[in-house]
Amino acid sequence: MNEDWITKYGPRRVRREPPTLEEAIFAAVGITDDPEQQAEIAASLMGLPLDAVLPEVKKHARVNARTSTTRVIAGEQGAQRAVVVERRTVRKFTVEKRASPLARSSSR
Repeated sequence: MNEDWITKYGPRRVRREPPTLEEAIFAAVGITDDPEQQAEIAASLMGLPLDAVLPEVKKHARVNARTSTTRVIAGEQGAQRAVVVERRTVRKFTVEKRASPLARSSSR
């Protein structure tokens, strides 16, 4: 689906693509744990009928049930706490090396 926007710099074309089935199921799994509701959410995201999405959601649930591992970090007195992992980009600055006058005289 293409859509043109008219901006002060001229027309801009925006391409919109619906999510793939895997992406829609992944989003639905993050919203709810019920497979029926996951299928409804994924079907609405993709614009597909519920009957086409439901078998894939059930297959995904079976695969995740076998491979899922839950990790809980217990703090003081057994209270659970959330752990957020962020990746920071490292800024590298380059510094030009200048030869000092003493370094030049000692190399002779």
